[in-house]
Amino acid sequence: MGYMTVESHSHTRIHLKRLPGFRSWALLVGISSVGLSAAYYSSDSWMWKLFYVAGCCFVAIQNLEEWEEAIFDKSKGQVILKSFNLYTKILTMWRKGHEQVVAELNHLRDVSVEEERVRYLGKGYLVVLRFATGFSHPLTQSATLGGRSDADAIAELLKRFLGLDKAQQREKASDSDSSNSDQIELDEN
Repeated sequence: MGYMTVESHSHTRIHLKRLPGFRSWALLVGISSVGLSAAYYSSDSWMWKLFYVAGCCFVAIQNLEEWEEAIFDKSKGQVILKSFNLYTKILTMWRKGHEQVVAELNHLRDVSVEEERVRYLGKGYLVVLRFATGFSHPLTQSATLGGRSDADAIAELLKRFLGLDKAQQREKASDSDSSNSDQIELDEN
């Protein structure tokens, strides 16, 4: 599975989604099957068997990744980052479980890829949104293991969509012009 998938893309809107990955579903099935097999092969009472199944299912759901989506809307001038966690949803009896961050699109200054160490598994990569206020927010809550190319592709897509690549080129050009004029003044003295 890639970093995020492009759900829809137009001149004014990009909608990105991320679903729990294969590892996450494999853990869910594996841990749940441990509870089921413990209950099946156990000679304990039905209460203990229910406890085995419920406990393992609870741990399995806890290890399930989040459903995440990001909407960049130029017409509204907003970035909306949403996440949905099944574990939190179950614990709060469906009252909570959705998290949403809304930010102004004109405050977004840069989109970059950061490397993060994932315990026991190696390196993971995150796309990070950097705002004018100095605030940084990851596009997703968890890093993607494996190659960096998927995260780089999403970062480049967002930079092109938001025009940040052109803005960075203009800044570099103006910085080099000002440093050249400073150098000329020093040479004249």
